Order: sequence, then C-alpha cells, then structure tokens
Amino acid sequence: MLEDAGVKLSSVASSVLTKSGREMIDALIAGQRDPTVLAEMAKGRMRPKIPELKDALAGRFNAHHGLLCRAMLARIDQADATIAELTGRIEALLDPHQAAVSLLIGIPGVSYRIAQVILAEIGTDMSRFPTPQHLASWAGMCPGNNESAGKHRSGRTRHGSKWLRIALVEAAHAAGRSKDTYLGSHYARIRGRRGPGRAAVAVGHSILVIAWHLLSTGETYTDLGGDYFDKRRTSAAHQKRLVAQLEAMDHRVTLEPAA
Repeated sequence: MLEDAGVKLSSVASSVLTKSGREMIDALIAGQRDPTVLAEMAKGRMRPKIPELKDALAGRFNAHHGLLCRAMLARIDQADATIAELTGRIEALLDPHQAAVSLLIGIPGVSYRIAQVILAEIGTDMSRFPTPQHLASWAGMCPGNNESAGKHRSGRTRHGSKWLRIALVEAAHAAGRSKDTYLGSHYARIRGRRGPGRAAVAVGHSILVIAWHLLSTGETYTDLGGDYFDKRRTSAAHQKRLVAQLEAMDHRVTLEPAA
C-alpha cells in the first residue's frame, strides 16, 4: 500500500514496522504529509538516513491509503496482542520447568523459544524413552537404513512431530553458525559431503540426543569443542587414509619417522 502511494520507506528502512517506521505511518494516516516532518521521526540508527527518508516519504499518500493502512495495522496489532497473550500463558505453564529450560538453552543453537517447543513436545520425564535412540525414533529424527543386495540407498526420516522437527532443524542451522563448538564442527563435516539439509537433520538428531541426556541426568551441557573430531581421529588411521589418497594418484609412498 505504501508503494502504491509512492512512499518508498522500505527502500531505506530494513522494515516498515520498526518503531520509527510505525510512527511515520501513523503520522501519514493522521494527515501529516510533510516529508521533512516525517523524516525527523527517525530514531536510533535511522537518524543518519534522514536525507534519504525525506525523498522516500515524498509520495502521494491520501485518505484512501490511510483508511486501508489503518485497517491493516489494526489486524497486525490484534495478532501481536494474541501472540503476547499466548506467550504469557506458555511462560506461566512452563514456570515450574524453568530448570529444564535452562538446561536446554545451554545447547548451542537452542534459543529460549526452541527450548519451549522441545519441552512442549517431549516433556521433562525421559523415563518414557528407555534410550535417546528411542526418543529420536519417536520424533522421526533418525534416518532409516535402506539397504538391499549390499547397496545402500537414501533412507528418509520417518514421520514424527512436525513442530519438534521444525524447531530442531532451526536449532541445527543456528548451531552450524556457532564458532568452535562440537555441533558447529559436526554440521560443517556433514554439509560438505551431503548438503545443508541433511546436515541440519543430523545435527538436529544430535541436539535431541543431548536434550535426552541433560533432562535425564540434570547435568549442564559441556561442549566437546570444535576440534573434537580431529582429536578423535587416530594417527594410524589418518596416515593410512592419506597414503591411500597419494597411491590413488599413482605415487609410491614410503613413511619414515621424523628425527
């Protein structure tokens, strides 16, 4: 609607519904048309953009645009109010389980909201799942094993909780961006071979397994570090793999220990 009125606020601001943008739109609806006055409503990091805002706000906003924008903003405000009410209700229900929430948000990639989703879907009593593999299977976060006549084929994950899967995949992508963490290294290793989608499912599975252990024992998360896989790799196996790569390029390799 702003674009139809020639108001190019979205070309200057990252979102038209920031505090500054909302104040400008409310002023337009109220009848203010002076782009200089509107641009001066910018706050914080938008202040240096006042010259660009003056040009962007010099449009053809009229009463009809104001009527429609007022109706749209009323629906947005109503949705925000509903979200705030439900958020408050969720926090009240989870108040007795804040210790479990605190344990989960210690996992890289798991935000407060994602911790809420995980607990809402799996609960806090892990005795119903004998092992973390049982939980992963129930949640549909473990790939199947499709093998026939010695040939391995892609095994898709089974159906599980839609909301839990979405939350775990979101957490996995966030963990993949973390620096010097076990989950970040795990994500990078799989992404290079299988792509970001499968890496997210694998790391999401790991996050769920970690959650099972934390909720079962009550212990806080201790990261293994981004160099975990390098440390776990044995020297002999590493040498053997490197020698095999060189021999595949028609080289004869002789290893001699350094002095």
